Amino acid sequence: MQLAPAQLSPHLQRGLRPLYMLHGDEPLLVQEAADAIRSVARTQGYTERTVHTVAGAHFDWSAVLAAGGSLSLFADKQIVEIRIPSGKPGKEGSTALQQVADGAAGNDSTLTLVLLPKLDFQTKKTAWFAALEGAGVAIEVQPVERGALPQWITQRLAQNHQRVAGGEEGQRTLQFFADRVEGNLLAAHQEIQKLALLYPAGELAFEQVESAVLNVARYDVFKLSEAVLAGQAARVQRMLDGLQAEGEAEVLVHYTLSEDIRALKRVKDAIAAGRPLPMALREQRVWGVKEKLYERVLPRLSATALDNLLNAAHVVDGIVKGLKAPGWPTNGWQALHRLAMDLCLAASPSPAGGGRGGGARG
Repeated sequence: MQLAPAQLSPHLQRGLRPLYMLHGDEPLLVQEAADAIRSVARTQGYTERTVHTVAGAHFDWSAVLAAGGSLSLFADKQIVEIRIPSGKPGKEGSTALQQVADGAAGNDSTLTLVLLPKLDFQTKKTAWFAALEGAGVAIEVQPVERGALPQWITQRLAQNHQRVAGGEEGQRTLQFFADRVEGNLLAAHQEIQKLALLYPAGELAFEQVESAVLNVARYDVFKLSEAVLAGQAARVQRMLDGLQAEGEAEVLVHYTLSEDIRALKRVKDAIAAGRPLPMALREQRVWGVKEKLYERVLPRLSATALDNLLNAAHVVDGIVKGLKAPGWPTNGWQALHRLAMDLCLAASPSPAGGGRGGGARG
């Protein structure tokens, strides 16, 4: 049985299932979902808890299987928690998890909780995953994307009986807050809790948030790609500065940007050759958020603009590897800033950005 995180609370009010599987790459939300399950379980007499963390190929799965069938002298109900940080239980673990799933049916003395990281498509097709999902409740915890972060912050502030002002000032406050905590939801939660300690319930002024909320944002190089294709110039600049400060490799940032340029060029060429856009995107393995961004950006990019961007990416490839190029910065990060902004401006919905290809300067 699959369940969305928002459905967990009403589900728990109707009663517990013997097995829950939580998977996702947002530790705060996974932890909160697990805490909610444990809290309800405790009220129903599950007073004992054992935790098994699967570390490496030599993990002793027999201990997990034995825990499900044994109770202490001091409790008649227990929670057995299985944590698999790698998301890969291995051959022996796969068999054991299927046995755990089989034993969960009708077992009202043991509540099994399986915690996993974000899983890829192939892992979700494995026998052990299907067995756990079929025997209990599977909850996939998705990250809070940048566009949804202001609303998430608003909801969390409301839990502490706080809010921002209405209108433009409130939007400014939320955007500032989101910029400071993007990519770091656990720290965002801590900053919200800090505001509750510093200020009373009620409305928060921009100055209060500005003085209290630390810059704890963490940036993902692959999210940088989405921001560039969305034409979000200010955000792109922040992300590049953040990635540099975090010590991200220049070659990885360059690879991400140049892969997008190459893919855009290949799709554009395929369309020119008569391929339908959906087919061309599938052939280049572009889907999800990227698919929508490519569909929006491609009409704005001329073949000449893409050729210029491709040439600029080639130039920057040399710069990040120590070469110099006339008319380009010698510093790798400065060259990456320029390449990213060239693509960002070319992808921008503004008239000035349409079809330009700043890489021609290289």
